[in-house]
Amino acid sequence: MSDFMNKVYRKNTIIYKVLLFLLTTVAIVYLFPKGGQFKYEFSNGQVWRYDNLYAPFDFAIQKSEDEIIIETKEIEVNAKLYFRYNQDIVTEVMNNFKTQIARVEPSDSIPDKDINQLAFDAEAILNSIYKEGYIEEVSENQVSREDEIIAIRKNNEVSDTFFRKLYTNKEVLNLINTELNDANIAAKFIMVDLLADIVKPNVFYDNVFTQRIIDNLVDNISYTKGKVTSGELIILKGDVVEGKKLEMLRSLKSESESKVWTESNYNWIVFGYTILVSLALLMLLLFLNKYRIEIFDDNNKVTFIFINILLMILIQTLVIKYNSDYLYVVPLSVLPIVLKAFFDARLGLFAHVLTVLLLGFIVPNSFEFIYLHIIAGIVTILTVSELYKRANIFISVAQITIIYMVTYFAFSIIKEGNASQLNFDYFLMFSANGLLSFLSIILIYIYEKLFGLVSDVTLLELSNTNSKLLRELNEEAPGTFQHSMQVANLAEAAANEIGANSMLVRTGALYHDIGKMANPQYFTENQSTSVNPHNELSPSDSAKIIIDHVIRGVELAKKNNIPDRVIDFIRTHHGTTTTYYFYSKEVEMNPDDEIDKSKFQYKGPIPFSKETAILMMCDAAEAASKSIKEPTAEKIDHLIDRIINKQVEDNQFQNSNITLREIELIKKVIKKKLMNIYHVRVEYPE
Repeated sequence: MSDFMNKVYRKNTIIYKVLLFLLTTVAIVYLFPKGGQFKYEFSNGQVWRYDNLYAPFDFAIQKSEDEIIIETKEIEVNAKLYFRYNQDIVTEVMNNFKTQIARVEPSDSIPDKDINQLAFDAEAILNSIYKEGYIEEVSENQVSREDEIIAIRKNNEVSDTFFRKLYTNKEVLNLINTELNDANIAAKFIMVDLLADIVKPNVFYDNVFTQRIIDNLVDNISYTKGKVTSGELIILKGDVVEGKKLEMLRSLKSESESKVWTESNYNWIVFGYTILVSLALLMLLLFLNKYRIEIFDDNNKVTFIFINILLMILIQTLVIKYNSDYLYVVPLSVLPIVLKAFFDARLGLFAHVLTVLLLGFIVPNSFEFIYLHIIAGIVTILTVSELYKRANIFISVAQITIIYMVTYFAFSIIKEGNASQLNFDYFLMFSANGLLSFLSIILIYIYEKLFGLVSDVTLLELSNTNSKLLRELNEEAPGTFQHSMQVANLAEAAANEIGANSMLVRTGALYHDIGKMANPQYFTENQSTSVNPHNELSPSDSAKIIIDHVIRGVELAKKNNIPDRVIDFIRTHHGTTTTYYFYSKEVEMNPDDEIDKSKFQYKGPIPFSKETAILMMCDAAEAASKSIKEPTAEKIDHLIDRIINKQVEDNQFQNSNITLREIELIKKVIKKKLMNIYHVRVEYPE
């Protein structure tokens, strides 16, 4: 049992990666919608590049969304308006009329016979008004044309009539004045006042009933406009996808994806997704194992990468689930920005491409989606740099947004054949995408705290020479501090020359010798007098003190919470080289003994990145240049070649992914900078 547990403990990092791999795969497959995928990609105006397509089953040709919208609007515009005829108001008016007319008494100016005649005429007017109905003024405004046919609801009966047959306020007054025109003047005034007081509108617009009828008509809209029978030819190879062919293809795709899937189908779909997702994540792990072994060996960093990929897929799938119209609002460019900030551009682009390919299974117009985001990802990698410079991120995000817009414009004119069908909502979404990309700055800060990673912003803070640790170095080992500053300048220039991370290598150079603070007097740059404490020690003891400054530097950096990415420079700046001066002295003092060279050798590791390799070269070159008593261009040139060539021969750069051409460029930069430092001029022959 103990042997088994020991094996598990030794393999715990691999076991963790396997579990992380499985959990991430399951999570991504769980997020993916489980349904059939149409096996053909097509869009309006493109050539059908597949074989002749025949209908695999009977299906209806579905109307497009635009056609449904147009039909709905036509129904709403042309729908018959319904009005309510209130019989109770008619009864009330007639009763009021009879009551009021009975109160009119005859007089010398209004004989009894005139009153009776007026009463008869007024009742006829009321019957005429309420035969079709008297519409209220507010309801009158619902109708746009006099010849429009409307529906009148009397109790449970509905009848159609022309709107012009209804009486309006103006028509009621005209009718009263016209019909009573020949009557006794005094009697006419009385009757007009009486009718004006009692006549009320009895026809009202019934909005609820009208809307109910419209909704019913909309619900009964046919969503199909034809049928395709099994075996019928849909499109030939080489035909252009347009018109009825496009409609049939869309209908076939919709019908295929909406079929009811059995449990067996569901399981096969999940199985297929699992294979595809596993392959993508496996490619990422293989990439890390082959090209980024230091990241692969760090489970914390691998977890960080997987979490970011999963987070992007989660957000995108949620948007697709709730409203796919906002597909392009999700800022997928955040992923390469974050990964480049903490690692490098190649890893950032590789992870971004895999993420986009995975999302291509579930998004509409997958080719367009993949093309847009891969192009945007490439632009992100090429433009986003030096995040500590605030203007850079603004410029980069603006460039990414413009690329999105230009690419969408190109796709749109290819599909439609012109620019008249551009959907400007997409431009708003791309703008929102750009604004959301600024969240990467906040995420970088959060990730630094959660995962202990370091970005260029943190490096800028660490490189401040007024920071606590560098201030102590300046006070306790001023010579070492000046040496570190010179090395930082050399390393920064060399990194810029070959395209390495100049901010990282500069920060690493400033901290690489902090271990010398433990015994500053044992290092020549800090010896202000002619007294050398090494004269009192044996070569092996001296070598141990010199070698131990690496170990003490790592301990001191960890104590002060310096990130591992910077501590790597302390560990590797001497690699596995030998303190030759003390080794030679030991050999000279003990010519007959076999000297253990490993006691005079740094413990490593050797540099494993371009940045750490640059620091090793610049550190050795700057320190050695101090030994030249009368520096000349020739001496500096020979010294730098000899030192760096020796490092190459000792295989110090075999893990650092640096080329011989880049090493030569670094040599030139170091030589040029050292010549400027020592004010050396090249001597030309007379």
